[in-house]
Amino acid sequence: MALPDVLRGLRLPAVAAPMFLVSTPDLVIAQCKAGIVGSFPALNAREREGEPVQLEAWLKHITEALDAHDRANPDRPAAPFAVNQIVHRSNVRLERDIEICARWKVPIWITSLGARPEVNAAAHGAGGIVLHDVIDDRFAHKAVEKGADGLIAVAAGAGGHAGMQSPFALIREIRAWFDGPLLLSGAIATGGGVLAAQAMGADLAYLGSAFIATEEANAAEDYKRMIVEGGAADIVTSALFTGVSGNYLRPSIVRAGLDPDDLPAPDRMMDFGSGASKAKAWKDIWGAGQGIGAVEAVVPAADLIARLAAEYEAARARLGVAP
Repeated sequence: MALPDVLRGLRLPAVAAPMFLVSTPDLVIAQCKAGIVGSFPALNAREREGEPVQLEAWLKHITEALDAHDRANPDRPAAPFAVNQIVHRSNVRLERDIEICARWKVPIWITSLGARPEVNAAAHGAGGIVLHDVIDDRFAHKAVEKGADGLIAVAAGAGGHAGMQSPFALIREIRAWFDGPLLLSGAIATGGGVLAAQAMGADLAYLGSAFIATEEANAAEDYKRMIVEGGAADIVTSALFTGVSGNYLRPSIVRAGLDPDDLPAPDRMMDFGSGASKAKAWKDIWGAGQGIGAVEAVVPAADLIARLAAEYEAARARLGVAP
């Protein structure tokens, strides 16, 4: 199956993953201007009672900034953007956020933690496509049955709520029956990794952690420093902090006074009712994937994407892969 138009013509076949707190309009705009799909979680647009609806303001800002870029650069238009919707039943904002995204005709919707036909229908009614993230083949079947257009295979080593399966196994099982848009997530932080994802059968790579160490990322300087200084051995997997298994930076766990090698079992379920994706007690426990060893400095997002694109082309040339 050919990719939908919204996923074609990118400078690099990649989508930037929506990251808790880190992904905000400045980062999304920089990613899209540099030629890859930028994204943010709808719940990152936080609001206090009586204040204007921040999600609406964010969508207006992103849309206007990308439109202005396209008018000034007709030969180099920006890539489209995506919004991540947490469809878990505890997300009390979901219905309202869906209505706002539909009104602003968000081109790409990324759904997580549940597959809901009504969310897919809203996206399609607004002219968008839906990519649903899955950690195994069973969830992949459910997502497509409920109307998702494409899948994000979240394999072992991914940041945040990661899967446990090898990308080789996960992609093979999904591709055995699904010929639609397929993205791969899991420790991809180089252009060679993007090409490897395609070689395995994915259409695009899904990258997150490397963008934490960019100038536009809404991340504490210590968080960015841990990304630059860390490697795969600094990633700890635990369900303690959100109720769902995820990958986190070991130094941030130690700084919180916990033993990364002897963490207690989780005592809470997922709860997105307050608009947060983890308990306030763990707000300084920072997520990251196993690919952070490739990150050597904090740079503008455009420079990171330029590096990835150059590595991608070099890898293609080395292997004799035709454009």
